[in-house]
Amino acid sequence: MNWRKLWKRRTERPSLSEEGIPYHVAIIMDGNGRWAKRRGLPRIAGHRAGMESVKRVTESASEIGVRILTLYAFSTENWKRPEQEVDYLMRLPQEFLILELESLIKNNIRVCMLGDLEALPLWTRESVLEAVEKTKSNTGMMLNIALNYGSRSEIVEAVKKISDQVKAGTLQPEDINEQTLSACLLTNGIPDPDLLIRTSGELRLSNFLLWQCAYTELWFTDVYWPDFRKEHFYEAIHAYQKRGRRFGGLK
Repeated sequence: MNWRKLWKRRTERPSLSEEGIPYHVAIIMDGNGRWAKRRGLPRIAGHRAGMESVKRVTESASEIGVRILTLYAFSTENWKRPEQEVDYLMRLPQEFLILELESLIKNNIRVCMLGDLEALPLWTRESVLEAVEKTKSNTGMMLNIALNYGSRSEIVEAVKKISDQVKAGTLQPEDINEQTLSACLLTNGIPDPDLLIRTSGELRLSNFLLWQCAYTELWFTDVYWPDFRKEHFYEAIHAYQKRGRRFGGLK
């Protein structure tokens, strides 16, 4: 028996219950810039290194049976960053999908997008829509990439849709409920996240899935995203499985 391989496997993956795998995991991928700064590198080097973590976590989530993996790739607030960095961030999805599309198809992973795609540069929009089209028939895990996404603007747009329905007479104000608003969100038809992971030590949601995360379990780590490995992902799943979810009631 190869004890070195056995020990490595045990340290990377704690004992997980197959029945307790979260259906939907969301991740705020944070810390690329600080990872680069600590190494005396430009920020874009951190973003490039973070692509490897995306690949690792996507593979890990699919392997253990997660059905939806939502990754916060670029927020509506990220446009405030320096132009050179924004331009690079806009090219990363294109580069990642070009390199990994064949593997995603092979592993039956379906790519979906979450956010305002119309505001993206043409080359970014075309590449992500191509990935969506080429994987739309896949029946495995959904890789949901939040690109140019902001939860507050999403909720505002949902309220506008509801207002239009009320004006048109197709919806009565007294009939508006939580399901009404949820149906008008970009995540319509997608179950709320069971687990949200945030890297880099920050303890906030940063305008990410605010409505959807009302009862999501949160897990934070000081590890920067480029250093996030499979063992960290399994650690988060393991922590999730030890929690009791009561949704405001009693267990």
